[in-house]
Amino acid sequence: MSEANQVAGVSVGIDDISFATGSYRVDLADIAPRLGTEPAKYHKGLGQEQMSVVAADEDPVTMAAAAALPLIERGGTEGLRTLMFATETGIDQSKAAGVYVHELLGLPNNVRTVEMKQACYSATAALQFASAIVARNPKERVLVIASDIARYDLDSAAEPTQGAGAVAMIISANPRVIELDAANGVFTKDVMDFWRPNYRAQALVEGKLSISAYVEAVAGAFSDYQANGGSDFNDIDFFSYHQPFTKMAQKAHLGLAESLGIEIDKAAADEKIGATLGYNRRIGNSYTASAYFGLLALLDTDEDLTGKRVAIASYGSGCVAEFLTGRVVEGYKKHIRADEHLEILDTRVQLDDATYYAAQQRVIEDQGNYSNREEGMLRGKGSFAWAGVEGDKRIYVRR
Repeated sequence: MSEANQVAGVSVGIDDISFATGSYRVDLADIAPRLGTEPAKYHKGLGQEQMSVVAADEDPVTMAAAAALPLIERGGTEGLRTLMFATETGIDQSKAAGVYVHELLGLPNNVRTVEMKQACYSATAALQFASAIVARNPKERVLVIASDIARYDLDSAAEPTQGAGAVAMIISANPRVIELDAANGVFTKDVMDFWRPNYRAQALVEGKLSISAYVEAVAGAFSDYQANGGSDFNDIDFFSYHQPFTKMAQKAHLGLAESLGIEIDKAAADEKIGATLGYNRRIGNSYTASAYFGLLALLDTDEDLTGKRVAIASYGSGCVAEFLTGRVVEGYKKHIRADEHLEILDTRVQLDDATYYAAQQRVIEDQGNYSNREEGMLRGKGSFAWAGVEGDKRIYVRR
């Protein structure tokens, strides 16, 4: 356990992990004609093939509950005293979205629940805070959920980078999947590359600035990681980067190597990051969950990763970044859900462009009272539903 987070010889890390996503999907080749471009621009230029789309009765809460349900069904609630919900798709200016998840999952009352926000980064903050809780008391477990919907203006250049998804993790002592190293590196800088004021439904984006800010922040976080006892670049077996689009992972990895004076080509980069791209290529951007979809894609591959050191490079616009590593635990394959995850993606219902476009233009006249169960509405296929709003109160049900 040499470099792992330890208290009295107890390691800390990810004990279980699962994901959920929207019930529908759109193939980017189908929207390319409307946007006046060739599919290759998305398939090769962005590294994206599909994007997940939520039904009218799905939102970050329903996806979060769906992602966490397998963890609770397998591991129960013993020792679980904290739920941390990371999102930048908040549903209320006051009440944490995780409180609704707490109710849907039937968690005990003695589980504290909070929401965390810092663009796409906050799930990593939640992971670290959860690790500190467990290090303080190894008998405790923490449920961390990252859940988001990335949505941009229709007919815009950013539209093909939309997506939706949630990743849930149990953080515990003596983890069965990944044992986290103690070393980590952080970086913060005030950059206006991506933000969404309270008065706007859609985000504001400075695309080129966001890419350069991302690369700078990851390099800064890695420098801090090494200053705090982290491994050398070449001693890390795989890197899971935040992926607003999968080609960004390649840009980030090449940029990090360049900042260190290390010469690598795209083929060498692909050896380190290629296995982390599979899920995000089919889901699209999921903001806080993105880097962890990358981690899951790696864990769910056929390759035996036992003992391999994996890095998580997390970036949130605005901006905050963190770099951390961990080792894959022997026997981890008994605790992953590769077949179930592929089934989730394969059974999404494909929408043609016209159906998807019309659904995205839904207008709600009375925000304080409306139903998500009207005839003709796209309905979700998962275990949980957002039924609508009654008297300004959101209503969630189990299907």
